[in-house]
Amino acid sequence: MRVSLVVRRFWWLVPAVLLVGAARWWWKPHTPTADLSAAPAPTAPNPSIYADGRLRGVSWVGGDSVTDADLEPLIRNHVTWMVQTPFGWQRGATSPEIGMNTGVGNRGYWGESDRGLAYTAQLARQHGIRTMLKPHLWVQGSGGSWPGDVQMQSAADWQAWFANYTRFVLHYAQLAEREHFDALCLGTELLHASTEHEAEWRTLIQQVRKVYRGPLTYAANWSGEYEKIRFWDALDFIGIQAYFPLSQANSPAKATLLAGWKPHLAAIERLQKRFNKPIIFTEAGYKTTADAAVEPWKWPDNMAVFASPDEQTQAACYEALFETFWSKPWFKGLFVWKWYPGLAADGPARRHLDFTPQHKPAEQVMARWYGR
Repeated sequence: MRVSLVVRRFWWLVPAVLLVGAARWWWKPHTPTADLSAAPAPTAPNPSIYADGRLRGVSWVGGDSVTDADLEPLIRNHVTWMVQTPFGWQRGATSPEIGMNTGVGNRGYWGESDRGLAYTAQLARQHGIRTMLKPHLWVQGSGGSWPGDVQMQSAADWQAWFANYTRFVLHYAQLAEREHFDALCLGTELLHASTEHEAEWRTLIQQVRKVYRGPLTYAANWSGEYEKIRFWDALDFIGIQAYFPLSQANSPAKATLLAGWKPHLAAIERLQKRFNKPIIFTEAGYKTTADAAVEPWKWPDNMAVFASPDEQTQAACYEALFETFWSKPWFKGLFVWKWYPGLAADGPARRHLDFTPQHKPAEQVMARWYGR
């Protein structure tokens, strides 16, 4: 998702009036040493929900703890998968160095550490929820940068970047194998790296498969990337960050949204036929704003928290998404962007124009389709 990373990760810091509300739900007691053996037995899956093998997922926001109570809304909404996202740190878009923060430090939450990722996956598994691990690059710079901007200045720098990126991904492949994660995503929206360096990606995939035995995908941006990637045949799923524009007007009717999907659906179907691989949306979601379908990849402006939300447009976007894709046999699911564990009905992300469907009509739409 192409957004300012400062806004994306620290939206709740601006404006300051949200700080008090944020503290009520985000900062909970740190529980990395809790006894998983004491957790409830796995929730028995409903055969009618699981039989089609679709990934009914959400993009989980890692914090400083996770509890059974945090997972209860997922069960209630028929969620069967979650994505967890640890970060790597790149100094700038042209810098080949990549740092990792695998423990708890000043750059990350416990939930993004190796220990937190493993604990969350184990607890989710006990509730019948599977996990895809999706390591992501945070490209530093003035105001943050989009991973698609990563572009080395020489062949030597590209060689160094891929060596560092391979080290980064293999660490999480080993973690995924050791902790029995159910799927692994090898990267997100790395436009130049993915479309201009096919051989390096095929080598990376081969190396990962020697370490991790589960299914693999890659999360390609909807614009200018997913159709240009040539190594989809080496993966198990074609992954798309599905922030396709659907309308040029605010508060569109569902019929407009359905019509807006038609050219994108045709392009996706052509790609699916070319590679004969199932499609998943590694991210899909909409802001709670009137212009949610115009540029779905953009976060609201910082000061837009004072604007009036448009929950009906958000819900209509979800309806159009599910109506367009859920009946397609090659479509194997999506991960809704995004889900805050423990978010209260009056929490800050509920009040502002965030992407989350929680406590909004969009949540009911998601639950109804996930329950089919």
